[in-house]
Amino acid sequence: MNRRPYKPKLSKTSWWLKRPRYVRYMMREMSAAFIGAYVLVLITGLYRLSQGEAAYDTFLAAAEGSIELTFATIAIAFAIYHSFTWFQVTPKAMPLMFRGGRVPGAVIVAAHWLGFILVSVALWLLVGY
Repeated sequence: MNRRPYKPKLSKTSWWLKRPRYVRYMMREMSAAFIGAYVLVLITGLYRLSQGEAAYDTFLAAAEGSIELTFATIAIAFAIYHSFTWFQVTPKAMPLMFRGGRVPGAVIVAAHWLGFILVSVALWLLVGY
């Protein structure tokens, strides 16, 4: 009788493509890398702004290309996806108790979306669009 445990053969690079749940998880994790890269672009813009008008104008000129626009579009799409998936997980990660009972997950998700929308509109009005 063979006593060795069964070890299925798994690819080291594509194991996560076999289940939709894992694909969604990996996409959320990958989205953080794109968002982080875009934050670095924004920090570079702030640094160039601190160097003066000429340096900032050079940064803005470089940011007007089609590659930069494509990258910004991908980054905002990933930011929306990341927010959506995180808000869906929040009731499991942060269960709330109120008056001796558990707050329904739908209420927690709705509160997060309401806060997201309110902050977005406030920033939009503050910027002056």
